[in-house]
Parts: sequence; structure tokens; C-alpha cells
Amino acid sequence: MTLKIASMEDVRDAEAVIRQHLSPAPLIRSYPLERELGLTNGRRVWLKDYGWTPVGSFKLLGALYWMSKNLDRIGDLPVAAHSSGNFASGISFAGMRYQKKVIVVMPNTAPNVKFQLTRSFGAEVMTYDIARDHETGERDKLTRKIAEEHHAVQASPYDDPYVIAGNGVGGLEIVRELQREGRQISQFVCQVSGGGLMAGHALAIADGFPTAQIIGVEPDGATDFAQSLAAGHRVRVDHPKSICDGLLSYDVGQHNWPILQKYLSKAVAVPDLETRKAMKWLYETHGLRTEPSGAISTAALLTGKISLDGEGDIVIVLSGRNVDESRFREWITIS
Repeated sequence: MTLKIASMEDVRDAEAVIRQHLSPAPLIRSYPLERELGLTNGRRVWLKDYGWTPVGSFKLLGALYWMSKNLDRIGDLPVAAHSSGNFASGISFAGMRYQKKVIVVMPNTAPNVKFQLTRSFGAEVMTYDIARDHETGERDKLTRKIAEEHHAVQASPYDDPYVIAGNGVGGLEIVRELQREGRQISQFVCQVSGGGLMAGHALAIADGFPTAQIIGVEPDGATDFAQSLAAGHRVRVDHPKSICDGLLSYDVGQHNWPILQKYLSKAVAVPDLETRKAMKWLYETHGLRTEPSGAISTAALLTGKISLDGEGDIVIVLSGRNVDESRFREWITIS
């Protein structure tokens, strides 16, 4: 069967849907990071902060567009999905907006804030043991069981062309704002896990700024994308490990891979300690509270892992802020 691969036409179509529900997430100029990186006069650094969305992450962009394109198929049936937490609240928010029942499967170790957000929008939540999932496959089995018993329509958190296109609306927002200011992008730095965030953004960034270097960032304990780039095909990591709970997919989605392979030539890996330092830096410098998955892209720059050659601006994605207060304080308590 031929895969439907998301396109810029899909992203533009998704924008009309997203604007019915959300205003654009802010694009913040980081004067401190410009100084920290020693950029020449004229170059700027921008933070695309999805922590300001109603669910505290980018995930509701793809969830809203997916829901809008599947309304006829869903009808009176519920929607079932698995998620580390942010897509759970995203699809729950979409269910609330479109008056659809949502059942989500989340790891038992997910932050309390992600459970609370998901339930606050009306979803039913079930949990699985993430520590043994690489052996048992409990997450996928439980999601399929829910789909079968409730005749539910399954939604993928990342491996779906509508999810990719919806996420791409954020990239389109970046392009439009910087083009209005007459700017150019030299480096676009974004997290990669299952690939839904990066694939959507890569479509929009490459369309608006064809010369921009698009760089993926992963935890050093979950480098399935870097390994896939090196091998030329999707590689699975059976037991990814990191404090970045939102970046622990086993492999890149099959709908995402053709887009990522086309537009990305580089991926960098970041240790958890450096991600923690970036969380602390963002909090102390900008007053921004980010979850580890949200801060890892900033960590890649602060640690010098990315060459900043060129004359354009640098854009960094802060993908989310959903972290429990106690863990946040623990993680940023470092010298």
C-alpha cells in the first residue's frame, strides 16, 4: 500500500483548521543566547515556545487537524491513542473541541501534570508499565484492546500525515513571522523522536527558507534517528533511556521518515546532564520553565554541538513545559 506523505498543501490546509482553535505560539528573540553563542552583529536567535499552548506543548496542533480530518470516520465512536503524555492532552483537547470521547494509554511514570491536563479535557486514562514495555509490548497491546472492545478509532501521536501536517502549522508560523521581518534562517534546531514535530516543521521551514540547515536533536540514550540517518533506513532502539520522556519512541514513524530523510542531513545527541543545564539556563535567563524534551534543543546549542556557520538567524524549538514542580527543581539543582 502506498503511504500518504504529508505535503505543504496539507500544512496550509491544516492552518485554516488550527486557527479556529488556537493563536500562534510565540516566537521569542533570545538576546542572551545571541551573546552566549558569540554571534556576529545582525544574526538573531529565536525560541519557538509551545509551552504557551492550552496543553503546554505542540502536540495539540497535530491532534486538532487529525480529529478534524477523521470526524466522519469517528462518528459516535471513541478515539483511542497511546502517548507519553503530551499527545494525550492534545488529543483530549481536540476531543473536547469536537465533542468526541477519548481514551488514552499513558506510561505509569508520566508526570502528574500530564495526567491532570489530559483528564481536565475529559479523556479517560489507562496506564502501562513502561519499564517492561520493550519486552511485553503492553502499550500497543492495550491500545489495540481498547480499539477492539470499544470499536474506537486509533490516532497515532506522530506516525500519521494529518498529525504531521498539523504540527507543520507551527513551522509555517515561524516562516511567516520571520519573512515579515525580512529575516533569513541559517539553522533550524528541533527535537526528533517519532518525528511528527520535526517532519511537519521541516516541510514548512524548507519551503520558506530552502537554504536553511535543519538539524535534529535527540537524547544520547535514544538515538534511533541518528542511527537511521547513518544506515539509510529506519532503525529501532528497543530500550531508549533519558529524562526526556517525550523523546523515547522506539523508532521514527514510517510516514515521517521520507520527509526527515529528504530535509535533514544531521542529528546531534545530547546527554541528560546537558539538558538539565539548559533547563536551568532557560529558567534563570528567560524565566521559562521547560520539560527536558523541550529544553534539549537549546542544550545542543549551549554545548557547541552545532556549527553556526552562515549569516542567517537561528531558530530553536521549545516543544513543551509539562514537568512536575518537584522534578523540575531537582533537575535544575546543579552547579
